[in-house]
Amino acid sequence: MELIAQGRDADVYALDESRVLRRYRRGGPTGLESRLMTHLAACGYPVPRVYEITDTDMVLERLAGPTMLDELARRPWRVGSLGRELGRLHDRLHALPAPEWLPKRFSTGDGDRVLHLDLHPGNVILTGRGPVVIDWCNAGAGDPAADVAMTMVTVGGANVPGLTTRLARGLLLRGIRSGCRTDPAGRMREVVRARLDDPNLTPAEAAWLRRRVGGEGPAVGRTDRSGC
Repeated sequence: MELIAQGRDADVYALDESRVLRRYRRGGPTGLESRLMTHLAACGYPVPRVYEITDTDMVLERLAGPTMLDELARRPWRVGSLGRELGRLHDRLHALPAPEWLPKRFSTGDGDRVLHLDLHPGNVILTGRGPVVIDWCNAGAGDPAADVAMTMVTVGGANVPGLTTRLARGLLLRGIRSGCRTDPAGRMREVVRARLDDPNLTPAEAAWLRRRVGGEGPAVGRTDRSGC
């Protein structure tokens, strides 16, 4: 099998022209993840088709197109429009009530919505039928503000190819906020603390997040939308 992508927890192999194998290195929530993607597809949300699963593997639809991250690296002048697209993907997702079997994360108690909780440019494939969202292993039911906050802190602390400067990342963050109706401010500090518990963080990402907790520098998602 040809290895075509690697993430922090899983590898993706090409099976043929229409299917890929996503294999978790240490096992993963394949049952829950596939159930959620099937549910979202039935609701009209853009996700890959699921063909079959095991405890460690998922056979998924092979999507043709670059990731939003790759597109940003190749065409950085699209940063505003791609940011707004990412914001709209949040809005479309948060319009969907969470199924009762989805684990609670950042829950409000009533009216929980589906949260991706890792919806960044690397997890959006720009296909001929439009953007498709991948990698649902962190998903949960809860407050949409937490989902947007997670995207903001992930993008704000990341080294995005083609967007290596503070100004460029700020433009992407402004695009996300202008495309999304949800204000993440109320969940920002809670999400930063949760993100700090991620064992996959790089030292630079962890240092950036600790500065946010400590109140150093401008806040991500502040109301003037000027970025990080």
